[in-house]
Amino acid sequence: MKPMIAPKVVVVMPAYNAGRTLKMTYEELPKDAVNLVILVDDGSTDTTLDIARDLGLEIFVHNRNYGYGANQKTCYAEALRAGADIVVMVHPDYQYDPTLVPAIIDPIVRGEADVVLGSRLKTGSALRQGMPWWKYVSNRFLSGVENRAFGLALSEYHTGYRAFRREVLETVNFQLNSDGFIFDQQIIAQVVAARFRIDEIAVPTRYFPEASSASLVDSSVYGLRILGLVARYALHRRGVRSRRFDSLRARYSRLPALLPSLK
Repeated sequence: MKPMIAPKVVVVMPAYNAGRTLKMTYEELPKDAVNLVILVDDGSTDTTLDIARDLGLEIFVHNRNYGYGANQKTCYAEALRAGADIVVMVHPDYQYDPTLVPAIIDPIVRGEADVVLGSRLKTGSALRQGMPWWKYVSNRFLSGVENRAFGLALSEYHTGYRAFRREVLETVNFQLNSDGFIFDQQIIAQVVAARFRIDEIAVPTRYFPEASSASLVDSSVYGLRILGLVARYALHRRGVRSRRFDSLRARYSRLPALLPSLK
């Protein structure tokens, strides 16, 4: 029997003004479980780039602040280009525990999942760990709406701690997604539409001044956009097709049938 080849694990860090927390996030990454760390700087105006260079990270720089979704697009494209088998997004603001990378990739390594989310709500201790009550309530409500729309039973969709099998990122058309925060939910809807398997692990909640956190107004706008996304997904399932939810694999498979009409 041939020995199993360990997958190439690439951690991507979408960074924007993360100078105060980047070093401690990187230092807690389990280096024996990670082959490469890529940081994409989205127009930071602090010391993020200086610290990233001192740490020896693979760095890609946006010439201005394009947005969280745009940052992820570059993260995933560069990770695939680097030959990643598994891509893990770790926010450099230290809000998610970097030491849990082996746990979040484990279901993928064992062939039991294609995407794994790090849920802050899985253990029911988010409020005790500092999550604002209004954020907790809205998170629970929106996750419930998404569970009904997607036919799943996840405890949280609104986490920035995520792991993807390579084929997922090669299949869903994430480049069509928003450059803003709604990107996180758009790619999950694409994953569901492409029938990939999603699992989750429990992760602790961290809230402190240096960690990024959206305001009540921004969170409200985000919530309304999620409801709109769910509505568009439901229409797609009912035959009102949207290019965003068509996988690249499905689109390419239809090309031979289309070619005669192009002559």
